[in-house]
Amino acid sequence: MVDRHVHLYDTTLRDGAQTQGVDFSAADKAAIAHELDQLGIDYIEGGWPGANPTDDAFFAEPPKLSRARLTAFGMTRRAGRSADNDPGLTALLAAKVGVLCIVGKVWDFNVEVGLGIDLDENVAMIGDTIAHADKRIDETIFDAEHFFDGYKANPDYALKCLVAALDAGARWIVLCDTNGGALPHEVRRIVGEIAERIPGERLGIHCHDDTGNAVANTLMAVEAGVRHVQGTLNGLGERCGNANLISVIPSLMLKMDCTTGVTADGLTRLSHLSHLFDERLNRAPDRSAPYVGASAFAHKGGLHVSAVEKDPKCYEHVAPELIGNRRHIVVSDQSGRSNILARFREAGIDVDADNPKVAELVNTVKEREFYGYAYDGAEASFELLARRGLDGVPDYFTLKSFRVIDERRWNARGELVTISEATVKLDVGEQSYMTVAEGNGPVNALDEGLRKVLTGVYPELEDLRLVDYKVRILTPSDGTRAVTRVMIESADGDGERWTTVGVSANIIDASFNALFDAIVYKLLRDGASDGG
Repeated sequence: MVDRHVHLYDTTLRDGAQTQGVDFSAADKAAIAHELDQLGIDYIEGGWPGANPTDDAFFAEPPKLSRARLTAFGMTRRAGRSADNDPGLTALLAAKVGVLCIVGKVWDFNVEVGLGIDLDENVAMIGDTIAHADKRIDETIFDAEHFFDGYKANPDYALKCLVAALDAGARWIVLCDTNGGALPHEVRRIVGEIAERIPGERLGIHCHDDTGNAVANTLMAVEAGVRHVQGTLNGLGERCGNANLISVIPSLMLKMDCTTGVTADGLTRLSHLSHLFDERLNRAPDRSAPYVGASAFAHKGGLHVSAVEKDPKCYEHVAPELIGNRRHIVVSDQSGRSNILARFREAGIDVDADNPKVAELVNTVKEREFYGYAYDGAEASFELLARRGLDGVPDYFTLKSFRVIDERRWNARGELVTISEATVKLDVGEQSYMTVAEGNGPVNALDEGLRKVLTGVYPELEDLRLVDYKVRILTPSDGTRAVTRVMIESADGDGERWTTVGVSANIIDASFNALFDAIVYKLLRDGASDGG
């Protein structure tokens, strides 16, 4: 029986750090490593000791992991030096880890043109480095840089480099598609040829996504025999990124009958981990991400919803609960009764299918979307609309009026200053309030003014924060008088996210409508008592 166990190797802390706009601190790296360890990843590559202060700080106090093996990354000895006398290799071996990943050249073009050395010297560098490290460390891994390009150009030489690492004691020989240019059929063929010379249980795969095929290439390599897979969380990495482990792992386990260090219970944490990681990076999660995206199991057309209600297999390739996601019935102007009822159930609203208010709500949704509302991206606003139409929503507070003033001026030092100030009047129960607040823009000032009053009454709002804000012009022919739609995504300390919508010819008014729903939804979800 063929062993279908695949070892998972995460390179987020090194490859992911090369993503534009991403800058991990040592604390970030430690926190991410703990999450990966809990998931069930086998190897966590922490970075390159000696390459930068952050990696040095991380390896100086490495996180304590329960099952994953912390790995340090480095390169072969330099030409003309012995392994004993190479500063980079010495720094690498000084790291407090049990596993080293050594990268080396296997493409003759890179060796002769890039390094400017003899081909045989490069083979010796690979063998010497692995042998030197293998005597001083528990396990060594050889990353064959630009392997697929090298194999296409000179297969004998590329294979010679791999064998040198294998013979020197490398546990894994990792085949790298460094520029992301290989296609799935090439990967399967080439890996199959290599597996005839090097056992699959000693082979790994490392793919970049420059043709959008990193996940497919990784799965093809596993099908061809490799049993070690490298990738990153959410596909982070330089240029177009790396193979996305968030997609690779469930495909291996749910589609290809492979086992990994991730258990079935661990797999249900996948959606949470993906979103948590985006939150740490201060990035909005990709709604269309396979398996874990908010739209991955979303159903919009009425006929589709009816079919899904009868048998989810019609439009869902796996049960969303297996990866910690959930089915989502989208409400829009294409909605029918099936969508509305399914969305009610999702929101925990118990209503009879023959209730005449359901038909009224369908018409209300269509009318409001004609005006510009978009409930297929604002689930929280829809739930509030539905509950107000059916059984009501508590009157947590009532806005009497607000006024926002923007000032733009030059101060005495010749510096440009912009200030937004909001005056808010509102009632909470029988108590009336008026407050003034400044903010970074009119929406923030308005938000600060509301919170100044409401947080004192409703402590549930202390961890509420706005994480995304989008504006769309709905009537561009009207120029600056155009109707605008504002979508606000909010989050709280529990990691929950929800989206609300507001529409108005006045962008501040539209923003308030969305902000109002965001606050009310948070209070309703947390079971807050109304201010009266």
